[in-house]
Amino acid sequence: MANIVRRDPFAVDDLFDDLMKGFFVRPVRYPSGEAVQIKMDVKEDDKAYTVHAEMPGARKEDIHVSVEGGLVTIAAEVKRASEQKEGEKVLHSERYYGTVSRSFSLGQEVDDANAKARFDNGVLELTLPKRATSASRRLAIE
Repeated sequence: MANIVRRDPFAVDDLFDDLMKGFFVRPVRYPSGEAVQIKMDVKEDDKAYTVHAEMPGARKEDIHVSVEGGLVTIAAEVKRASEQKEGEKVLHSERYYGTVSRSFSLGQEVDDANAKARFDNGVLELTLPKRATSASRRLAIE
């Protein structure tokens, strides 16, 4: 027996969900089939957050990090090229040029004036000190 589902054909939410279902699920891929994404670890202690982001194929000059309050955005332009030659004749050549980015929110605002970034061997390390929280005070109502 078939299940009958009642649907409103003019419901914007359902229409949008059906249209976009699966559209953003797959990451962009290199021609070789390798996924382009930024993998990261985020650690927290009492004073700061530490982020390690794997960014193979990116150059230090092509990486951009922005911090606004507790929102961190990492973006990079990635360029990869491979070429197989046999003598002077090129048999196979593949190139990929594109941008990757990732944003995430932290539980507390970051002191962006003291934040530090270091890039070594394809790994971006961010040290993001926590902003000192001000004590809340109760306002008297007049």
